[in-house]
Amino acid sequence: MLRAGFDFTLWLVLDLVFLVTAVTALLMAAFAREDAYRAAEKQTKAFWLIILGITVAVNLFISVLFLSIAGLIATIVFFVDVRPALKQVSGGRGRRGGSSSDGPYGPYNGGR
Repeated sequence: MLRAGFDFTLWLVLDLVFLVTAVTALLMAAFAREDAYRAAEKQTKAFWLIILGITVAVNLFISVLFLSIAGLIATIVFFVDVRPALKQVSGGRGRRGGSSSDGPYGPYNGGR
């Protein structure tokens, strides 16, 4: 009985983690510009929105481990491959800003 409760809790936590990562990836894909996908030579924005939308739907409504893991793999591919390429093409450096001549402690001024 204790093991059944643990298994249920573990499955619930994993399902929640899968859902949160899929929703995060879907939102990131939705807010990226369409031309950035073409410039990064990745699949189209519509493709990623469909794949990640299906992943969210599977995690919400269908409790099949195989489908959840397949969706997680698609989400990981988006985070590891597509998102960095979109950031690089869009010129997104996060919230830090700065120029390419900035060092770790501020702008490099050439020894002046």
